[in-house]
Amino acid sequence: MRMTFLRPIALVAGLALPLPALAQSGKFSPVVVVNDSAVTQYELEQRIRFLTLLRVPGDPQTEAEKGLIEDRLRAQAAKAEGITLSDQQIAAGMSEFAGRANLETEQFLQAIGQGGVAPESFRDFVKSGLAWRELVRAKFLPKIRITEAEIDRALSVPAQRGSGPRVLISEIIIPTTPGTALEKQELATELAGKIGSEAAFAAAARQYSAAPSRAAGGQIGWIPVTNLPPQARQVLAGLGNGQVSPPVPLGNAIGLFRLRGIQQGAEIAPSAISVDYAQVLIPGGRTPAALAEAERLRGEVDTCDDLYRAVKAEGAVQRETRALGAVPGDVAGALAALDDNEVSTALTRGGSLVFLMLCKRSATLAQGSAPVLTEVSTATPSPEGAPALDPTLGYGQGPSRAQIREELTNQRLAGFADGYLAELKANAIIRKP
Repeated sequence: MRMTFLRPIALVAGLALPLPALAQSGKFSPVVVVNDSAVTQYELEQRIRFLTLLRVPGDPQTEAEKGLIEDRLRAQAAKAEGITLSDQQIAAGMSEFAGRANLETEQFLQAIGQGGVAPESFRDFVKSGLAWRELVRAKFLPKIRITEAEIDRALSVPAQRGSGPRVLISEIIIPTTPGTALEKQELATELAGKIGSEAAFAAAARQYSAAPSRAAGGQIGWIPVTNLPPQARQVLAGLGNGQVSPPVPLGNAIGLFRLRGIQQGAEIAPSAISVDYAQVLIPGGRTPAALAEAERLRGEVDTCDDLYRAVKAEGAVQRETRALGAVPGDVAGALAALDDNEVSTALTRGGSLVFLMLCKRSATLAQGSAPVLTEVSTATPSPEGAPALDPTLGYGQGPSRAQIREELTNQRLAGFADGYLAELKANAIIRKP
């Protein structure tokens, strides 16, 4: 079940909500049986209370019963596949969930406890979700192959990557490993509760962030919401100006975001567009021989990568990625008429014919990013105690190919998971006593 993001004030307010009254007698009697595994009245009551506190849309009793049935199916499937979880994994999951409300685990348990939800009920809820995630990844991840072409399409202007609302944010990206996940989650949760001011956020970014933006205190320019990972989009949608997000899991990192502004943009901003293009200078200008060589190249290449094979002279292929505003005017004009992997021979330069190929056009730049996209050197000295810079982290120049690959992979996994759960439910024996 997907839970909406909670702010601490919403959680506390939820504690005062009237909760559904359930019969106290026979609370451990079964209310539904899933493949011979009983869901008790107590479990149903606990889940109703939990969902009510979280203000999950829909009827609490209906959603609680549905969720518990699905949890049983997930747990049974995970057990059949030998999926087990360590106490550390469960603790990290509980900390991650509590962090969505900017609370430590103990604070979260105390808060839901005031609403009548036992710690064991919350632990079981988290454990079920974690085991299912592990099962889905083990079962379906080997079947997923994300191609470079799919990544290109996801980053492309035709896919509208870069359109829609834009946000002005600051970011802190904290890298994690399986061995440091719990420690970093606790750090991120602690930071989220005390870096509300711009100065405090900037200081924390310089100390803890591994993204290139840390040199600017984590600040990045206006960025389309579509350039952020789905989990960050959901969290930012619940923030007001000046607010800091709870920790956002980002695969191999945890993110904290501070919202500094929002624009209801629609079209892709020209300042956000970048172009990856290649040029080959063919001696002879527009002579028949030069034009014939251009036609030979056109017939032998399908993508810019093919140019390195088709052009024998070392260093003859000049390829670069620039913000559109930083591209020379004549080149920008020729590129404007091209789609990805198309060629123009309309230009000449210094007595040579320019074989110009558009590799891809993207809209992933944050406003104010450097005009020439270059990798950040990992050898850049780090402030004392700060992690090493990782040029693949952060969103100032839009999502990296690795981030898009992860996003597409997660979309595929979600589809597989939904289909698998539907199959389990269709094959299950579900009855009420």
